[in-house]
Amino acid sequence: MSTSYEILQQYGQKKVRDIIRRGKYIDHTAGLARGFLQVNIVIIEKKFAEDFKNFCQLNPKPCPLVGITEIGSPFFPKLGKNIDIRTDVPSYNIYRNGTLVENRHDILELWKTDMVGFALGCSFTFEDALSRSGIPIWHIINNKTVPMFKTNIATNTAGPFGGPLVVSMRSIKNDKIELAKKISEKYPLAHGSPIHWHDPADIGIQDINKPDWGDPAPVKKDETPVFWACGVTPQVSLMRAKLEMSITHKPGQMLITDLPENSQQ
Repeated sequence: MSTSYEILQQYGQKKVRDIIRRGKYIDHTAGLARGFLQVNIVIIEKKFAEDFKNFCQLNPKPCPLVGITEIGSPFFPKLGKNIDIRTDVPSYNIYRNGTLVENRHDILELWKTDMVGFALGCSFTFEDALSRSGIPIWHIINNKTVPMFKTNIATNTAGPFGGPLVVSMRSIKNDKIELAKKISEKYPLAHGSPIHWHDPADIGIQDINKPDWGDPAPVKKDETPVFWACGVTPQVSLMRAKLEMSITHKPGQMLITDLPENSQQ
């Protein structure tokens, strides 16, 4: 029997992670385990690990590097006790030769001894701070997945990795934009300050109501769409690289760590 989002909102990060590990919750993690850092996940073969690490270092806004596993180890001891990259994400995307071929709730059967896992910061982390400052987050209030879009902004390439920047969007009251910028810039491991606000067309987004990932979110007359660099960017780079196999989280469904949300590690 699955556990509802509303019930999970009442639990701490370890219990939420345990429920996810047991396959009892397979959905977005925005608004869960408030106060703790959430991360995007990328898993690749060790022969590509150095290039991907360089890609992250060249693109720190969309790919803030929080942690790397030892080769063949599925554990992230610096992110939390017993965190297992194979089971502790609600859903995983499996890519083969750059094509998304399936989703799984765990990757125990796919794990190999030459794999390396990367943890990248997630913008969900600063949303609680925005809410506490009187900036409502529509997708959390309405139990939806944040809308995400490809842009016309190119990332810096490293080896086979490159491609367009992906952004996540939140509608912010016009008189709260400066506050939202000041709050989010305090969270460098969660993409930091936004990269654009106002006209979506300026960054190549033609229809704000048709996100590439996630759910559409309304923009009211007294609001402005604000865009943050997004951890789906490396997923697009993996598709471009066309590795034999790579694994990521499903967009919107993150790994919840034991690190405080304002961690600077």
